[in-house]
Amino acid sequence: MCLNRTLLILLALSLSVVAHGQRTNVTKSRYHYSTPSVKGKKAKTICPVFTPSRYPFHGLGVKIGDPFAVTYKFYARKNLAVAVDFGKAASGLYREYFQEKFGSYVMTDTFPSEDSRISYVAHKAISDYVTEVKILYQIDASRISDGLQFYGGLGWEWKKTELKYDYEYNTDTGPARSDPFGSFRRTRVTMGPQITAGIEYSYFTIPVAAFMEIEYFMDVQGDPGWRKLQGGVGLRYIFGVN
Repeated sequence: MCLNRTLLILLALSLSVVAHGQRTNVTKSRYHYSTPSVKGKKAKTICPVFTPSRYPFHGLGVKIGDPFAVTYKFYARKNLAVAVDFGKAASGLYREYFQEKFGSYVMTDTFPSEDSRISYVAHKAISDYVTEVKILYQIDASRISDGLQFYGGLGWEWKKTELKYDYEYNTDTGPARSDPFGSFRRTRVTMGPQITAGIEYSYFTIPVAAFMEIEYFMDVQGDPGWRKLQGGVGLRYIFGVN
């Protein structure tokens, strides 16, 4: 619920950016927004996204959300792009899930038999890195707003998390210990397919594209069948290859 509420807030902010960009960068008639009127050297600063004659080109920027990541996008053709994100997962969104996994991780460790009864105290994600690779199909939505596109696609996500668990020994069935607390670490590796849907906007007088996307991930390794809704917003600086 927290992630869904956050995405709704981010969507409202993104739509505000779109509206502001239209007011400041275009001449408005009653029914139509015309393209920016820019001449000379300034014309080169118009973002090349969605201009067929300018493909292919690159986009490099930052994505905020789950994960918080550096994002790269290769715009191969008008309708085809490849995106790669690398960064850190929003570990707070997985707190309850990692807590629930405590019992299964304890079973894989070795404790003295008299201390085998232990209880969860706390945990911390020491590191939580994510890599995503996505193939995207772009759809022109200029009839709704100049510079707007919808996109969707499939990808694959890899995630490596190092967790530290703190626990307490139950001493009701044995002699009291001088230190009733302990800890252990687990390295968790997950991966699986990902479905992505999003919007992208680039009608600015600078070579920047803004985007917002949601992703549906399904784990096939660490916890087969487990699913998670992810997503975020971001900006990419656009530059050509010619």
